Amino acid sequence: MNADPEVGQPPAHLGDRAIDGPVLKALAHPLRVQLLDILSQHGPQTASSIGKRLGESSGATSYHLRQLARHGLVREVPDRGSVRERWWERTPGALTISTPGAEQDPAVREAARQVSGYFERGRAESLAAFMASDATELPDEWSQAATISTLNAYFTADQLRALTRDMEAVLREKLETYRNDPATPGARPVQVHFNAFPLIDTQEPA
Repeated sequence: MNADPEVGQPPAHLGDRAIDGPVLKALAHPLRVQLLDILSQHGPQTASSIGKRLGESSGATSYHLRQLARHGLVREVPDRGSVRERWWERTPGALTISTPGAEQDPAVREAARQVSGYFERGRAESLAAFMASDATELPDEWSQAATISTLNAYFTADQLRALTRDMEAVLREKLETYRNDPATPGARPVQVHFNAFPLIDTQEPA
């Protein structure tokens, strides 16, 4: 599952990765977080296609993709593209922000704060776009299938930790059951928080 970074949770599955120190500092740039979001949501892209979505030059997106690749966050798609047009994808696995020594290193602590904030801003913008959508952007069947859910309860820290891990395990299992190839007829990008809603592509390339 290509999830946004989770703060404070250790990797629980093969392929998951804790990002800390140098990687956090490299990721602490709003455009780089946007690149990861686009590759997570829309699958493999070129620097040009991402640039069109974001209103950035392909030179800028290409540079930042290479920096992400240096730290193993993205990779080139094998056997696709050419010397002039390289295709990129998210490296599989969930990301976890891990800062065990951050309190001793203000630069790492600040990088973790920035990265978490950039990803949270992206989530908020995706939800706001869905909430503001109308029938011209989203058929009624998709609106009816989505959910925006808030539940309240009292937990101890241990209970909350157990609940989040149990819920993540269920979500991972269900995502693998229902995950479709982007070419599957009727499939579109969906984001699960839990809220679960179809993404409104406000940055579709021209």
